[in-house]
Amino acid sequence: MIKLHTFGPAFNLPDPSPFVIKVDLALRISQLPYQIVAGTHNLRHAPKGKLPFVDDDGEIIADSAFILDHLKTRHQFDLDDHLSTNDKAVSYLVGKSLEENLYWTVVYSRWIRDDTWPKIKQQFFAGLPFPLNHLIAQVARRSTRKQIEGHGLGKHTDQEITIIANKSWSALSEILGDKPYYFGDEISSLDVISFAILAGFAVSSLKTELGEQLYQYPNLISHCQRIVAQYYPAEITFTD
Repeated sequence: MIKLHTFGPAFNLPDPSPFVIKVDLALRISQLPYQIVAGTHNLRHAPKGKLPFVDDDGEIIADSAFILDHLKTRHQFDLDDHLSTNDKAVSYLVGKSLEENLYWTVVYSRWIRDDTWPKIKQQFFAGLPFPLNHLIAQVARRSTRKQIEGHGLGKHTDQEITIIANKSWSALSEILGDKPYYFGDEISSLDVISFAILAGFAVSSLKTELGEQLYQYPNLISHCQRIVAQYYPAEITFTD
């Protein structure tokens, strides 16, 4: 059986990591039997120091993209097997844009903004004894800030980051239009990636000023609601 190693539920999300949600949703769609192994201790065993990773009967695969490749080669499950060659190319590049750019706006909204940081600190570090809960939290926040600045997004002002997020949302909204999914009536990897990242704004109980602006794009909210209703009806409470 496939074992999916995750952080565990938080903020009305099946996991705080969009990349974990991406793999979890793909596995739900595949209907392959799998087991979730949750806990921050998984980081100690993660081959690349990040979650998720899977253990598929002893074969360890890290990184969400490589995990989906593994599902395709070993289990003949391909989220995009119904797409044309051109649509597959578009899906790949748009998906990478979301993961390499929009994802960091989620991180920024949680870890860097002073209005949300206390909630992040409480969620992830409250269980540590004093003064470690304060010291390790600050180290983690500094490390995250350094990563965001190294990426480049952290060099921008709050207003500029809001503009960046809105441009991605606007583009996604245009691609989706009035279709159920980005490429029509059937879900694809782009829908999975989009949900995994947008859920951090639209589904999360950790409300942010940036996330509130996503509601300017009702078709994207409906897209998230559609996936919640079909794949997470018992785990996620969708409130706007």
